[in-house]
Amino acid sequence: MNDKERVAHYAAQKIKDGMLVGLGTGSTANYFIEELARRRSEDGLCVRVVSSSVVSAVKAQSLQLPLLGFESINHIDVYVDGADEVTPDLTLLKGRGFDLVREKLLARAADEFWVLIDSSKRVDYIGANYAIPIEVMPFAWQMVKHTLELLGGRGNLRQTTHKDGLVVSSYGSLVLDMTFESGLDSQVLNNLLNNTPGVVEHGIFHNLATAVLCTVDDDVVEQLAN
Repeated sequence: MNDKERVAHYAAQKIKDGMLVGLGTGSTANYFIEELARRRSEDGLCVRVVSSSVVSAVKAQSLQLPLLGFESINHIDVYVDGADEVTPDLTLLKGRGFDLVREKLLARAADEFWVLIDSSKRVDYIGANYAIPIEVMPFAWQMVKHTLELLGGRGNLRQTTHKDGLVVSSYGSLVLDMTFESGLDSQVLNNLLNNTPGVVEHGIFHNLATAVLCTVDDDVVEQLAN
């Protein structure tokens, strides 16, 4: 069992009967979905799920997990997903899969938000390893980019894998991938992006995670938010 499977299976064991569970997207989230489905079929676990993406929704349906439509819920018990970066104060960088609006909606709607990572995702500051994804209104992207450049940002619109077009988010936004000055406080940057007109959503998740579950030496360690 690899680190992603280990932490995903650990999280799935924490799910209780009757929970409404938000499903993340990505390889670790896939392991979690598979183990949750196994517990439902083999252990009789009673759960319902809602997905942060079409990809995870299809995965859940294929495994016969009871899937609710996004528009039918206003609250969930727990949201389980990965992250690209995690700082010591549990600020997250997410969004390389560009479903930021759905992901942040689920994170805010959840009583608990569990983040599943391995130790390579630990960083001292947001933006240490990856650019910050920023969903922008298509007609406003140049103005937003200029505003962020005045704040010290550098970057451009995200292109598709084959460089034959621009990435469009599930919300219909374009995605700017921006880097900022090393060590810029994540709360300050979070506030700057929140207050920039034309920004639909961004990849900094500040004060949202309730617990980070991380694999360390073939074990899983939980770090709880203060």
